[in-house]
Amino acid sequence: MLVGLAAWFVLTIFVDEVKPGVRQAMEDTLVDTANVLAELATIDVKTGNIASGNFAQGLSQYQARANYPNKSLADISGIRKQTADYRVYITNARGIVIFDSANLALGQDYSKWNDVYLTLHGQYGVRSSPVVIGDKHSDTIMYVAAAIKDGQKIIGSLTVAKPNRTVLPFIERAQSKIIRWGALLFVLSIAIGALFTWRFTNKINKLRDYAISVAKGEKAMPPTSSNDELTDLANAMQAMRSELDGKLYVQESVQHLTHELKSPMTAIQAALEIISPNMPPADQTHFLAQIKAQSERVQTIIQNMLGLASLEHQQQLQQVSFVSLDDLSQTQIGLLSSKAAQRNIQFKTEKSTDILLQVDSFLLGQAIYNLLENALDFSQYNSEITMSITENTSQVSIAIHDAGSGIPDYALTKIFDKFYSLPRPEHTPNAGQKSTGLGLNFVQEVVKLHGGNVTLNNHADGGVIAIINLPKN
Repeated sequence: MLVGLAAWFVLTIFVDEVKPGVRQAMEDTLVDTANVLAELATIDVKTGNIASGNFAQGLSQYQARANYPNKSLADISGIRKQTADYRVYITNARGIVIFDSANLALGQDYSKWNDVYLTLHGQYGVRSSPVVIGDKHSDTIMYVAAAIKDGQKIIGSLTVAKPNRTVLPFIERAQSKIIRWGALLFVLSIAIGALFTWRFTNKINKLRDYAISVAKGEKAMPPTSSNDELTDLANAMQAMRSELDGKLYVQESVQHLTHELKSPMTAIQAALEIISPNMPPADQTHFLAQIKAQSERVQTIIQNMLGLASLEHQQQLQQVSFVSLDDLSQTQIGLLSSKAAQRNIQFKTEKSTDILLQVDSFLLGQAIYNLLENALDFSQYNSEITMSITENTSQVSIAIHDAGSGIPDYALTKIFDKFYSLPRPEHTPNAGQKSTGLGLNFVQEVVKLHGGNVTLNNHADGGVIAIINLPKN
């Protein structure tokens, strides 16, 4: 059942990815189409002849060919294509539509639409808009634009639009096939899993019966099996039975634990029986020194045993040493310097006295790196990230202040939650993308292990300030 459900879960995710995958493939094709058409339209745009030039005539002939009655353009794996689905419009450098193959927007100002706006500003222009503006349930149209250039100067934009519904038959056919094969896989998984489980549990039941017989003191032979792992397990149970029958395992364990304490205690007892007030001072000194040495040995043994027990229930840092926080911070800044330089972002460190603190340098360094990287991801171009290290009588504070857009109010209480992440702002290279949402949670856990706390809040002067507070002791 688990195997079948897992397979079904994977296939369900795959089905959900079919639609965006097909649309991404369509977008890739539209990018190439838009750039080719932009080159073909350049001459007519430059000469002001775009409305009646060769480019317009070619598009008109394409539409006439595609819309010819009772004739299809292509038969794509059984799906007939019978209409011309492309719409092409061209704007000048100000975003005014100067050509529209569908005659819907001639003369209109399209400078605010993403496809035109981004293209005219030298970026990749794309948008997806509903056919009926404001209707969330309406079909959508994908618009992909390319720049029309005169040398290096952008003199206009060309947008190719295609309804997303044109790829719907392909998506539905793919999803139907995946679901059919997924159902078959689910049924096969159940059948094979049931057979395997029955055979395996049958062998396990024989091992159980053998163990019950051993517990009752009955004579029994270990079961045999064609499964190598179960055979090994049966042999291991037989070996364990021999050990338990002879009580060797228990005796060895007790001897191992008591031997180290027995020897020094015997030496202390013997010294106490021999020493007396009438004994020469030199002998008294000798036996007293022996008692002291053996007592210290007992203490050492006890401490080592307690230390071994604590390792089995680890709740605190182990790899700690005195570390210069300034050096540690500068190392993390150095790791991010090239990434910051790409966006002309400067790291500014406020001068403070060098502070030595006993920490796990690797974990704390990674926590500082995560905060610096987070600040960098949300910072604007040509800005500064300020870092300061201060101390008072009880704690040390590491503060990182960026010049980003700040944290929305609704996210302030969730920012440290595992898997919670905010999309990167528009002015960053990864605009709109989210991180995994584990970085700040990692920082919080590291700081907790150091006995401190971490806060992340909007700064009064703008941006976000992250503060790590660590106790001095």
